Amino acid sequence: MRCPLSPSATGSHAAPAPGTGPAPGTGPAAGAALESAVRTYLGHLAVERGLAANTLSSYRRDLRRYLATLVERGRAAIGEVTEDDVRAFLVALREGDADHPPLSAGSAARAVVAVRGLHRFALREGLAADDPARDVRPPTPPRRLPKAISIDEVERLLSAASTSDEGAAGTARALRDRALLELLYGSGARISEAVGLDIDDLDLDEGFARVAGKGGKARVVPVGDYARRAVEAYLVRARPELGRGGRGGPALFLNARGGRLSRQGAWMVLRAAAERAGLKEVSPHTLRHSFATHLLDGGADVRVVQELLGHASVTTTQVYTLVTVQLLREVYATSHPRARS
Repeated sequence: MRCPLSPSATGSHAAPAPGTGPAPGTGPAAGAALESAVRTYLGHLAVERGLAANTLSSYRRDLRRYLATLVERGRAAIGEVTEDDVRAFLVALREGDADHPPLSAGSAARAVVAVRGLHRFALREGLAADDPARDVRPPTPPRRLPKAISIDEVERLLSAASTSDEGAAGTARALRDRALLELLYGSGARISEAVGLDIDDLDLDEGFARVAGKGGKARVVPVGDYARRAVEAYLVRARPELGRGGRGGPALFLNARGGRLSRQGAWMVLRAAAERAGLKEVSPHTLRHSFATHLLDGGADVRVVQELLGHASVTTTQVYTLVTVQLLREVYATSHPRARS
């Protein structure tokens, strides 16, 4: 069976009007009408909704697997899909098969969200008479609190980033690494946002940077004194050295070959510094989580933190308040003489 929906299917293609598509099982290929509906939906997400490339890639991958399931169940058009088909897909996600391992509740929920969005779109555009996914709820993943490290551990991490190899190239990389990690912790930016910065996105005199967040939404993030001094030192003493190896263009952070530092390269910088600092379980989001948690611990309003992080909903940010409450409970339990009998 040909796998529906090729990886390059991101463009917006005109969908056939209801009733004008091929009859079930008579099209040029099984699932062609289904594939057309999904192409149209992905085009809508890319052009009208402005979803980020990584999000689109995840949706495309999930819907490709969904279409394969529908074709196996004998469906040829989006209007033929039933609620049982959607539920069967969810069961298959959780149980796995010969080609796919079982998915966690979180990963399965993401796939179901993509499927529900597809059917809502099909109903709205007149491609289907009803929405078979309306009553299918994604599995609820266990709530995981974001992991933050302490202020002392942040300082150890930042100091470890300053460790340099011998020679000018090693010194330049150390200055870059310190500037990158100082900026991540000082601004709360995602790693992808930091490596996407151009020099012109910075205003070090005013102490802010303009980053492109999820969905291409721009926001302004602070650049504190420590981060500003680290970035200035990098720009003056290190970036010219790194830029000799290639064409960095306007990119703020350069790799050893002179090109823009990639997200993977930045993650390797963080991991190497964490290893030198003796820290475990440090992820690309660790400094962002620590930024938010330390702000709330210091008395910042949750809605201010929401704006700084670029969260669309304050509900997303409020998970950090649970971290601070948990810390308060731990401190109380270990410090108050009447906390435990």
